[in-house]
Amino acid sequence: VHAGADGPGRRWAVALRGSLRVGVAVALFSGVWLLAIPMPGRSHLQRRYCRLILRSLGVRMSVSGGPIRNVPGVLVVSGHVSWLDIFAIGTVLPGSFVARADLVDWPALGPIVRLMKVIPIDRSRLRRLPSVVAAVADRLRAGHTVVAFPEGTTWCGLAYGRFRPAMFQAAIDAGRPVQPLRLTYRHKDGRPSTVPAFVGDDSLLTSIRRVITARRTVCHIHVESLQLPGEDRRELAAR
Repeated sequence: VHAGADGPGRRWAVALRGSLRVGVAVALFSGVWLLAIPMPGRSHLQRRYCRLILRSLGVRMSVSGGPIRNVPGVLVVSGHVSWLDIFAIGTVLPGSFVARADLVDWPALGPIVRLMKVIPIDRSRLRRLPSVVAAVADRLRAGHTVVAFPEGTTWCGLAYGRFRPAMFQAAIDAGRPVQPLRLTYRHKDGRPSTVPAFVGDDSLLTSIRRVITARRTVCHIHVESLQLPGEDRRELAAR
């Protein structure tokens, strides 16, 4: 039944599509425990799992630039728009994340971020920041990939903030390279999208509902050139 762009037929189709995506996403979330099992090719499994989660939410991936170098102990940095960023980057460079401390308490996402060995950071208690930087440096020295969002907060996706230098000290202390990623979200027709943005007083449930009822969202990741750490964290952040 054709009821026009805003008619009941359209609303019914949006609701049905959202319900189907929720069902598939819940089924996929229930299998997150697989990521905790030590096995060969675990990073490959994590990339596929993150891609399936995104597809179930109606999000497609596009990657350019590169190449992606499998360098042990690399600090991955990106602009921060949404809780979707964790899954988007997980499709490209799976690793442990530096993320807001309360993320582990969120419904549905909590078990996933714990299995991804999130390094919690409470930005309201900056006195603890040196211990977070030290934890990141230790993982880098051990050859693990660590993902951080140096802006310190999420942005709408149409504008971005500057990279704060503190987290880059971990790469300098460990003597490990930095892999910058440029992450953007777009509508199916290529227009910049704020649908995935998780900012201000937005709730997780409202954000999820907005994502799953969108026709399609495309997350594009551009892999920038690998950067050597140097000796000055401010210069590294600016670079």
